[in-house]
Amino acid sequence: MAGMSSFTMSLRPPEFSFTAASHRSPATLLLGRRPLPLVAAVVSPETSAAPPEVPEIQLEFIGPDAGGVEYPVDRATAISGDKLLRNIMLDNKIELYAAYGKVMNCGGGGSCGTCIVEIIDGKELLNERTNTELRYLKKKPESWRLACQTIVGNKENSGKVIVRRLPQWKK
Repeated sequence: MAGMSSFTMSLRPPEFSFTAASHRSPATLLLGRRPLPLVAAVVSPETSAAPPEVPEIQLEFIGPDAGGVEYPVDRATAISGDKLLRNIMLDNKIELYAAYGKVMNCGGGGSCGTCIVEIIDGKELLNERTNTELRYLKKKPESWRLACQTIVGNKENSGKVIVRRLPQWKK
């Protein structure tokens, strides 16, 4: 190949190098059209920032207390401050409503009281009782909440919440 110049371009790692026996640039040879500018960025472990960790709330759901009978435990995880307890339970197919509540619930409006749950542990990871809860649950224990009014987390905290689903007759 007399009269032709040789051009070599080396990229990291070395196994990605090629030789072109032409006066055209490697981009022209690869793409078959006019050269495009090459832009490269070097990211080293010292300079790259890991994506921020999203706070999560671990939820554990236990069945209603019926005279010492053990119920299976359901578990779910939620991004802190992202969803209502009711939506987390429904999304994860965790039983929330008793027979009457399945048919007669208000759809999350806070007006029927069929989604009452008891917070066994992790109350500090939930929002304060809303005005609707204060009005509807004024004679109920502080640990009782309406799942449709309870926000899980506050976008900054992480931890574990244990929730007991209450039977319809206990309300």
